Amino acid sequence: MSLAPHIWPVTATVQAGRLFVGGCDVIELAERFGTPLYLLDETTLRSAMRAYRQAFAAAYPGPTQVHYAGKALLNTALAQIVAQEGLGLDVVSATELQVARCAGVPMAQVHLHGNAKTDAELERAVAWQVGAVVVDNLDELARLRALSGLLSVPQGVLLRIAPAIEADTHAHIATGGAAAKFGLSLSALDEAVAQTLATPGLRWLGLHAHIGSQLFALDQVVATVEILAAQAARLRDRFGITPLELSPGGGLGVPYTADQPATDIYHYARVVGAAMQSACARYDLPLPRLTVEPGRSIVAQAGVALYRIVARKGAQWLHIDGGMADNIRPALYGARYTAVLAHCADTLADVVVSVGGRYCESGDVLLREVALPSAQPGDVLAVATAGAYTLSMASNYNLVPRPALVLVGNGQARLIQRRETEEDVLARDIAL
Repeated sequence: MSLAPHIWPVTATVQAGRLFVGGCDVIELAERFGTPLYLLDETTLRSAMRAYRQAFAAAYPGPTQVHYAGKALLNTALAQIVAQEGLGLDVVSATELQVARCAGVPMAQVHLHGNAKTDAELERAVAWQVGAVVVDNLDELARLRALSGLLSVPQGVLLRIAPAIEADTHAHIATGGAAAKFGLSLSALDEAVAQTLATPGLRWLGLHAHIGSQLFALDQVVATVEILAAQAARLRDRFGITPLELSPGGGLGVPYTADQPATDIYHYARVVGAAMQSACARYDLPLPRLTVEPGRSIVAQAGVALYRIVARKGAQWLHIDGGMADNIRPALYGARYTAVLAHCADTLADVVVSVGGRYCESGDVLLREVALPSAQPGDVLAVATAGAYTLSMASNYNLVPRPALVLVGNGQARLIQRRETEEDVLARDIAL
């Protein structure tokens, strides 16, 4: 049995049966750093970032901007890599914005997103002069207008619209429908533009939309581009303005199992770039800056999660020392994953088992009915494609500390996010 190359990091190999990532023996890493443990392969991560920049530069003759979506996974070291690779960063909270600043990400390359931004978050974004606040609703716009009154340099604004496109994805990660909680309705767009233009402290940059995650049907992305261009042309005719920037969001799907197709960043860029050129030609618009915000498809494949098997229940169950508190996706979305036993990663899988997490919920099942070799307590289970929406949504359910994150490459392992301790978890408590 061989590792599916589109599921595992590009550096993943099997040597004498043992799984290596980034030139590191993952069993040795599990022993050194403990489990659960998350690995992030630097080569896979940087390669995806470079592929996005190169693909869009080649596919679109206008200016392009690739923003990493921090909600997929964010910490200071990762934000430093984002800056080093020339990407912008999308953040959705004051703390994510703080991480960006600590990492040295240029604030002009940061966009603040979110449907319920607090006053504190807006104040920080304006004070630190982020490149754009992506306005989600009229109430937010009113608060932003009030904050911008004394600005000597206007704050850039993108207006997020709900394009009424029902993406072909799980309902929990579909964000572009008319009834979605995100974005201005098209009927409210003109009012938002009028208010923005009437505010000297704000500068209208253009329009943004995002219809969802795990998108494989690119015709829906093309439809989003068409709506953005059509609305931009209508606003030009009414207000005499043309957009500097149009963003159809991100959401390119990634495979989690071998039967799913590989992510093709270059094809995605060609489709989106051609759609923007065609739509702008149709509506007689100058080519705007094309901004995309891939998060999952940059970081997912770079991640591997390691767990220790602690018990068995008959022939049907393996119990591990992690689960839904470090990876909620199987419980939340019914997500599927690919896994191997790290000491025999190339051994033919001959037993069908389910892998249950340690948390006190019947829904805490990391893998349902997957084929693995016969396993024993103490074995290390390695789960592929674990870089996105795992640690970023981790919790302290059952008061269990969150795992560590290690960056691997060229045979070296660097701890970039330490494991929480019991003292960390208890630090917020105040005794009576």
